[in-house]
Amino acid sequence: MKAAIVLGAAVWPDGPSPTLRRRTEAGVAALRHGADVLILTGGLGRHPPAEAEAARTLALALGAPEGRLRTETASTDTLGNLAGAIPLLPEGTARTLIVTNRWHVPRALAIARLIGLPGPAAWPVAGDLPPPALARAAARELAALPHSAWRAFRWARRSGR
Repeated sequence: MKAAIVLGAAVWPDGPSPTLRRRTEAGVAALRHGADVLILTGGLGRHPPAEAEAARTLALALGAPEGRLRTETASTDTLGNLAGAIPLLPEGTARTLIVTNRWHVPRALAIARLIGLPGPAAWPVAGDLPPPALARAAARELAALPHSAWRAFRWARRSGR
């Protein structure tokens, strides 16, 4: 059993941000290429609806089967997205595909491994950032990695994972 987890991103006043749109499109592609379930994550940000709900609406519009979608609508960060997806995993899940941007993959996978997601692998989105913005995003992710790893480690210890 394989589950794809789409990490949340902003919702803009007119709908999903380009980042959330690309992640959702990549998640639907993962469903078409063998994922059994698509878990959409992310809570309410600056603009309604919750990120996971906006992604769900988009996934349905892209042809994803409703019965294979699950939503986690409480999280506000990557750790919350991934930890909140754990109870939504189907019984017997052996592999989780983390759907996110290339620049976010190293930190997201580190968190996924630390909290005990089964067999985490990356499913990076297409059409990522132009080089200057990509460099800034990668630098931000690198700076955030130690703190995120510490939080994930603490979460895993508290939850017994």
